[in-house]
Amino acid sequence: QVQLVESGGGLVQRGGSMRLSCTTSGFTSNNGAIAWFRQAPGKERAAVSCISTKDATTLVADSVTGRFTISRDIAKNTVYLDMNNLKPEDTGVYFCAADRMLIVQAMCLEPDVWLHVDYWGQGIQVTVSS
Repeated sequence: QVQLVESGGGLVQRGGSMRLSCTTSGFTSNNGAIAWFRQAPGKERAAVSCISTKDATTLVADSVTGRFTISRDIAKNTVYLDMNNLKPEDTGVYFCAADRMLIVQAMCLEPDVWLHVDYWGQGIQVTVSS
């Protein structure tokens, strides 16, 4: 019954900004994490940013440090990814993901962790033009 629904993607020019939203239903966790993954053309799925459902600790990938910010509005059951100064290499399909048990460090730092994540959104396309 857990559902994750992404919105806010589309086409943006290099240097622009965009907010992605992930609205959740049926998901509660005090010891897990919610994350944004992306899959660029011809590349493997990898975590971009993660937030702990326990203490709100956040992690971001080196490639987006200083440009992307993850946040969570518990009352609205929504997680956001605010993306600034977008680059063409940010292009890809962005997925919202959640797990009740994986801690934020595992979600964002362990290779191939996506194989073990329990819940996924449908994915949305983000295209950054040069």
